[in-house]
Amino acid sequence: MNISHSGFVAIVGRPNVGKSTLLNAVLGEKLAIVSAKPQTTRNKITGVLTEGEMQLVFLDTPGMHKPRTRLGEHMVKTVKESIVDVDVAILVIEAKQQENPAEIELLQKLAGVPVILAINKIDLLEDKAALLNIITHWSRLFNFTAVVPISVQKMDGVSNLVAEIKKLIPEGPQYYPDDIFTTDTERAVVAEIIREKLLNLLEEEIPHGTAVSIEKMHERENGEMIDIEATIYCEKESHKGMIIGKGGSMLKKAGILSRTDIERLLDCHVNLKLWVKVKDDWRNREGILKTLGYN
Repeated sequence: MNISHSGFVAIVGRPNVGKSTLLNAVLGEKLAIVSAKPQTTRNKITGVLTEGEMQLVFLDTPGMHKPRTRLGEHMVKTVKESIVDVDVAILVIEAKQQENPAEIELLQKLAGVPVILAINKIDLLEDKAALLNIITHWSRLFNFTAVVPISVQKMDGVSNLVAEIKKLIPEGPQYYPDDIFTTDTERAVVAEIIREKLLNLLEEEIPHGTAVSIEKMHERENGEMIDIEATIYCEKESHKGMIIGKGGSMLKKAGILSRTDIERLLDCHVNLKLWVKVKDDWRNREGILKTLGYN
């Protein structure tokens, strides 16, 4: 008789260290959006990996930072709530960065939980001596269950990391069916795909002031097309103009890029319509945050 193992694994760390890229690499699916801009992930994203009798439920969390808006406070709260009752935590750090207070605070909250240190971007290091210095330094800060050097972009060390996680997963029944790779709704994933394209296309200051709401998502009777209407919210009229672009060029580009990923996700042709609306200072308005799913 085979014995099942299942458990929850929190992926934590500061913004922009590669947490979402790691989740995608582990799952072999494009679930979490990825951008070079910090604070890309705003909500907890749940990814499920099932291999035989082993099921790992990953919780990708926003980067720990000092919040400046109500949205930022929601993100930090999400991290703290996500690490409660997990079986394993992975602290992702960048190889060339020193620790900061947010990381130390996270480690303090994870006392009693097995924590694996994942040192990302090791391909940027000069030599093995530099890596050994990093491992020695961090091992003095916390009693990690394991330390795994990785380069997510090059898929180096990711399988080693998964192997270390599996050693720590307790016996228990599977929480989800074998063919599930996320518990997030299709609407939520589609909204994040659109926001990813905006993050990658727009100027530095604009993306943090944008959010996406899926207003309509309807499959046609023949099952060959899904109609999606989404509203992009921004905080200023000037930002609205930049999102739309000259003659609608920027919005069209975002739509084309989004539709490609959405069709891959839904395995169906998609008719995507995007609208842009201004909601002044929405990141500090509780009612709007709740409407957009940041509750």
